[in-house]
Amino acid sequence: MLHAVIMAGGSGTRFWPESRDRQPKQLLRFASNRSMIQATVDRLKGLVPPQRILIATNVKLAEPISRQLPELRDDAILGEPCKRDTAPCIGLAAIRVSQDDPDATMVVMPSDHVIRPEQDFQEAIRFAAALIEASPERIVTFGIRPTYPAEIFGYIERGERLGSAPAGFESLVAYQVRQFREKPKAELARQYVDSGSFYWNSGIFVWKAATIMRALAAHQPEMYEHLQRIANAFGTPAYDSVLQSEFAAIRGVSIDYAVMEHARDVVVIEAPFDWDDVGSWQALARLHGADEHGNTVLGKHVGVDTSGTIVRGPQDHLIVTLGLRDCVIVHTPDATLVANKHDEESIRQVVKLLQEKGWREYL
Repeated sequence: MLHAVIMAGGSGTRFWPESRDRQPKQLLRFASNRSMIQATVDRLKGLVPPQRILIATNVKLAEPISRQLPELRDDAILGEPCKRDTAPCIGLAAIRVSQDDPDATMVVMPSDHVIRPEQDFQEAIRFAAALIEASPERIVTFGIRPTYPAEIFGYIERGERLGSAPAGFESLVAYQVRQFREKPKAELARQYVDSGSFYWNSGIFVWKAATIMRALAAHQPEMYEHLQRIANAFGTPAYDSVLQSEFAAIRGVSIDYAVMEHARDVVVIEAPFDWDDVGSWQALARLHGADEHGNTVLGKHVGVDTSGTIVRGPQDHLIVTLGLRDCVIVHTPDATLVANKHDEESIRQVVKLLQEKGWREYL
């Protein structure tokens, strides 16, 4: 059966001041009247039933996520006591899934992407599952055809095209993966895009739970031992204390380093859906469009001689801009950001400064 694991542990610091420790990006609404994580679960309707969905997140976010997703089962949230990157998160979820369904196929995805249309996404997942049924040791991922030489994404280099597609999926295309590449500098990114054989790495994977468990046991044996001790404590009074001690003892590593660079049979499907990772405030312009002056406004705003600017605020607070170019303005009840929209990476520095000052009330 197909199970879904949604990774929802990120902090979303580039979306400060709206994204906070207890209300990070995945719990906010950017593309619709549903939060990012709610939209991710909605995307699975008709594909994976609620009882086969797991959310992997930071333990402090378990309660607010549970409030947003009451349709999930009571034990659907795997709360991690500390941050240890994606491999331990995925490994723990795979063990958990396999306890209920030893032959489970898993789709693993981030909680903070915008993907449209949903029917094309679901068709791609079904295609991936069919490829795995044909070759159970296979790992399938999804590549996004790049539209510009991005330096903020990892890349996937494709190899040979797979043979004939399973019946019903003739419109979809898959290739063997030649290699995964880290986030490149500008010139190398340009070479990747110009070559026509590279995709952006979507961070979405499909595999058998048993396959990923075997891969972790082979390539990350120490991590796997810690995860097995946690799994053995599932449903016992000792679970919380075992989780706390064993998870903290794991050396954090990404699934790309832990497994993907060692895997032999990895396939990339050219994504038939539109994808946005909503990585910064500039994503609002892509999601909502802009007016004749290039401004994207979500809130109450009056602009004079203002262009290329993103404005986000509540409907009961007026934001007025005069003579601004290429800015981001975000107003919340206790903090307001005004920034050059081309310097959004510096928002991380603002968060760090607030931490150094001990101004936790703004974090």
